[in-house]
Amino acid sequence: MLPAAVLLLLFLTYPLGLGVWLGFTDTKIGRGGEWIGLENYRFLWDDQVTRLALFNTLFYTAVASVIKFALGLWLALLLNENLPLKTFFRSVILLPYIVPTALSAIAFWWIYDAQFSIVSWALVKMGLIDRYIDFLGDPINARLSTIAANIWRGVPFVAITLLAGLQTISPSLYEAGAIDGTTGWQRFRYITLPLLTPIIAVVMTFSVLFTFTDFQLIYVLTRGGPLNATHLMATLSFQRAISGGALGEGAAIAVAMVPFLLAAILFSYFGLQRRAWQQGADNE
Repeated sequence: MLPAAVLLLLFLTYPLGLGVWLGFTDTKIGRGGEWIGLENYRFLWDDQVTRLALFNTLFYTAVASVIKFALGLWLALLLNENLPLKTFFRSVILLPYIVPTALSAIAFWWIYDAQFSIVSWALVKMGLIDRYIDFLGDPINARLSTIAANIWRGVPFVAITLLAGLQTISPSLYEAGAIDGTTGWQRFRYITLPLLTPIIAVVMTFSVLFTFTDFQLIYVLTRGGPLNATHLMATLSFQRAISGGALGEGAAIAVAMVPFLLAAILFSYFGLQRRAWQQGADNE
């Protein structure tokens, strides 16, 4: 266990501790800082851009996570059926997830281009719109566009993980339900969903964590624009700390993300408690 413990201390515990420390200082790039207590957090509490970034992060995470779960569950149920070329489709669905984030972001950047967008071109040709859509130049469009890109990338992870969970459910349970005359919805509601709950808790926790801390996709697509409409806490922290040179302020923004991440982890913990109950153990 010692090598693993050393790696965790070097690459996880030390950066986290350093970030917390910097959040209480006025450190700048190239200049050591002094202890200023909660001054950075007081400033961020009154900072409109930080509040907007927090709203964007919560909105981005909530909408993307819900849609990813819905689409992922639908795909998992579909791929769990006896379909032709089932193995092929299971492999294809992983492609968006295994493509490097920066590469997929560049692809979406071209798809959303104000002059050469294939989406706008197709809609114009079909007569649905009369001019190209400004996907990344309008604040509302930019928010929805980045959410769509995140959904495209994250659905495969949810789908494949839930599919693995579906594979562990015994077919005899469905057979017993069919003998009792249950409908497809009743089998899903009273067999599939309860037994899949522990997997859903884990999947959604990771989905929320990945989405809440998303950086590459936003940074490549919009860099937080337009008018800070797509700035997330992660991108704002980078902008303030690295681009702006205010390491203390950027660290404080990053540390402010921790309570939300802990809430997601606690959600996973309490969701997993259901597994012990399902296996007949005491759930105390």
